[in-house]
Amino acid sequence: MKRETLFLKAVIILIALPVLALCAWGLPSIIKEATDTYPAAWVFSLLVIMYLSAIPYFWALVQAYRLLSYIDKNEAFSELSVRALRWIKYCGAAISILYAASEPFLYLIAERDDAPGLILMGMIVIFASFVIAVFAAVLEKLLKNAIDIKSENDLTV
Repeated sequence: MKRETLFLKAVIILIALPVLALCAWGLPSIIKEATDTYPAAWVFSLLVIMYLSAIPYFWALVQAYRLLSYIDKNEAFSELSVRALRWIKYCGAAISILYAASEPFLYLIAERDDAPGLILMGMIVIFASFVIAVFAAVLEKLLKNAIDIKSENDLTV
């Protein structure tokens, strides 16, 4: 099992790197160009939302990394794993809410450029993070039930 979790830990790190690069170099250069074309309030609102959404994104990745560490230590059926899944659920919901808040600004920009695909891209992020939140919630409930059943069986034996 160590090989599989090591692979998944590497994937988590690889998933974090492009977003980190986007936050460090990509967004500032996009913003620099966009402020010439669009009102600064729209652009900076989107910038703030994108940077704010990076916080729960990285926190969810940290929690996923911790969850894999618990699996490595044979502590997968523990309250720590349930807590990690709960945090992943909250982070997915937070990202959905933040990007839903960005949709009016994306609409204004898409309306000005006649680019309806921009709104669709925002909806994809909202939907994907919502699906992750729901999946984490289901896993959290299943794990909590499994832990409860395990503790009942430990008490009866």
